Amino acid sequence: MTRWTNWAGTASASPQHVHQPRSAAEIAATVASIAAAGRTVRAWGSGHSFTAIAVADSDALDLRGWTGIERADLETGHVTVRAGTTIKQLNAALDTLGLAMTNLGDIDAQTIAGAISTGTHGTGARLGGIATQIVALELVLADGSVVTCSAGERPDLFAAARVGLGALGVITTVTLQCEPSFVLRAQERPEPLEQVLEGFDDSAANNEHFEFYWFPYGKSALVKRNNRCETAEPLSRVREFVDYQVMENVAFGGLCRTGRLMPRLVPSLNSFASNMLSAREYSDLSHRVFVTARNVRFTETEYAVPRESLHDVLAELRALVPKLKDPVMFPVEVRVAAADDIWLSTAQGRDSAYIAIHQFTGMPYREYFSAFEKIAGAVGGRPHWGKMHDLDAGVLRSRYPHFDDFLRVRKETDPSGVFTNTYLDRVLGPVG
Repeated sequence: MTRWTNWAGTASASPQHVHQPRSAAEIAATVASIAAAGRTVRAWGSGHSFTAIAVADSDALDLRGWTGIERADLETGHVTVRAGTTIKQLNAALDTLGLAMTNLGDIDAQTIAGAISTGTHGTGARLGGIATQIVALELVLADGSVVTCSAGERPDLFAAARVGLGALGVITTVTLQCEPSFVLRAQERPEPLEQVLEGFDDSAANNEHFEFYWFPYGKSALVKRNNRCETAEPLSRVREFVDYQVMENVAFGGLCRTGRLMPRLVPSLNSFASNMLSAREYSDLSHRVFVTARNVRFTETEYAVPRESLHDVLAELRALVPKLKDPVMFPVEVRVAAADDIWLSTAQGRDSAYIAIHQFTGMPYREYFSAFEKIAGAVGGRPHWGKMHDLDAGVLRSRYPHFDDFLRVRKETDPSGVFTNTYLDRVLGPVG
């Protein structure tokens, strides 16, 4: 029996069977065999979701042997990639083809199937999450059949499966709309939080990618603006090592461990970290700018709220933090995304702002997360599917206009619940 734990240590499982298929045919045969035996199965990505979405008590599909680009059309930019490929592997493979993803998040450890299934996103007021860059999917359904879907073929399945939570089938390949490689200029600098908030709408509108990090006991925010340019002028290896490895990982990790040992020091340590933020400007291939090393482990919840609600939600969050019994060591991250038409996308039907709150691993977080969940919920906030939350199907139905459409497709593709687990039973309701 194999013991599995996710990256954050917030979910674990000991499945009875772990399968390691290396082809779509093997995936289909494995699923059919499991279904015939009356068992359930979950596909494993890289374990970077903070929830129990990947927990498999009966059977698990380990897709680490099913990776790489299957085909690429340089004329259209359509690239078909196998489900177990991590975003880091995908970026490297696209580099060799002279291609790139239009938008990415800041972590590349996730598999492409896991990232899209949980609604992973980057930032950009005119851009959607990774799932909006999909042009087609191939899935294995509960009966072992292999199907494809796109905007023109099985469109309802496509609308559901692009952010499908692994509830509709096992994704075998993802066809992405890529574009020629491009360079981004990154401008990162600390700015007074009040100034950032006052200019938020202008910054979101005037930059291709805009976000900021705010340390809850500090007066400044680290603002990141990324825009396309012609020439790459990357950071020196020494500056990159000092900034990202030494300061953002080793030094910050040390502050976090100190705060965990002596919680009364957290506000001072957090304010100190805020005051130590420094400016930098560089340009490089897009994925090297999008992605940042994250070696300090944490727990996280994130909510998508209507763009127009952002300031009210942040005001309540700022008022909340000083009242918490347990102080907060990690910063708050704020991003934006354009509305999309994917049924369970957190940005479905509305331009959205994303507010992600974190706590250093091993430090209390439940009071903080629960209080923020109530604040975000008051404006119809939608939790990131791969990050911690306590909502169930009854609440989520009211947040998603196409929730019942998704359940209809789920019933059609998996009528007996082959792909369910405890997490899906909570957020979608039991099958049938």
